[in-house]
Amino acid sequence: MPELIAPTVRLHAAWLEAHDEWGPGLHEDGFGLRPADEVRSPAGFAAWVARLSEQADPTTSPAAGRVPCTYRWIVDAAGDAAAGASGEPAVLGGIALRHELNDFLLRVGGHIGYGIRPSARRRGLATWALGEMLGEARAIGLDRVLVTCEEGNVPSAKTIERHGGVLEDVRATELGAVRRYWIAL
Repeated sequence: MPELIAPTVRLHAAWLEAHDEWGPGLHEDGFGLRPADEVRSPAGFAAWVARLSEQADPTTSPAAGRVPCTYRWIVDAAGDAAAGASGEPAVLGGIALRHELNDFLLRVGGHIGYGIRPSARRRGLATWALGEMLGEARAIGLDRVLVTCEEGNVPSAKTIERHGGVLEDVRATELGAVRRYWIAL
């Protein structure tokens, strides 16, 4: 059974297994990973997890160009088949709830971004996790959220539509064409 948990240094090895499965240089939406983040060493990973936790704290000011954001990891504590030799719960994906929109997020990224590691796809995890994060969005006072996906990402579009996403438009952006959906809460 999957769970959503706050990022934790305890799952360093399990997170690295998921990260390595994506492949070098590929974007892993929902994790808040930036190109400059060094996550291989325990110290670098701990610094990254601390930044993610700080970004969710409403009493701190986010860095320039950023907004407050709650990150959750999708894990299977029962030891999903994706878990490797680490013996830790498997990290199956990540999902991020941005508490507000800046210009970039309004154009491209939306309130919620998510990604599922390749070996865990096609099991309904993204649909489940999106539903859970919609509840968190309600809890912080949002009455509707913008969720986007690449124009050709049919599985993600179906996930959003399953939660009542209404397509506003498809836009050419600096990251390619994106489908923009609004979900009323």
